[in-house]
Amino acid sequence: MNERSRRNRIDRVTTRGGDAGETSLADGRRYSKHHPRIELVGALDEATSFIGLLAEETDSPTAARLRTLQSRLFDLGALAATGRTGADWSELAKDVERDTTALNERLEPLREFVLPGGGRAAATAHVARTVVRRAERAWWRAAADAGELADTDGGVFLNRLADYLFVWARTLARNEVLWEPLDDPGGPD
Repeated sequence: MNERSRRNRIDRVTTRGGDAGETSLADGRRYSKHHPRIELVGALDEATSFIGLLAEETDSPTAARLRTLQSRLFDLGALAATGRTGADWSELAKDVERDTTALNERLEPLREFVLPGGGRAAATAHVARTVVRRAERAWWRAAADAGELADTDGGVFLNRLADYLFVWARTLARNEVLWEPLDDPGGPD
């Protein structure tokens, strides 16, 4: 066991430091709780939690892959909190894209948009996907003011992760219900 794993990373949960609407990040600075960087950290936390829920609904190999992706989301959160990363987000995004392509090759092509559902596991994957999309939007809002975020491919990784979760939702679906659009009200009668 290395020194890092032996020390307590979180020894207190209630600090009262955020009671006035500000909080600290690992870069040592205080931010308002509505700051784009704090929104990003929160959105990544939500995404990680929903992927954890999805992992509980899937088999062991899939759950193991989802746990790895949760760790990568924690790495993105660390990047958002510190402005530093040792990860090659471009390569990580390519890995997720390869997984997505392999899964998608086993599915029938879509004729229309899919309504989220298809069973509990598939519906959970759709929720995880939408929460990752929110994290992606938060990433780009925060990156607009933080060059160290914009200079990584963290947003690309989130985009690929949402695609992956969409394909997992389709893979897990017991049945897919497609969107049935209304007729165009301005079209011919």
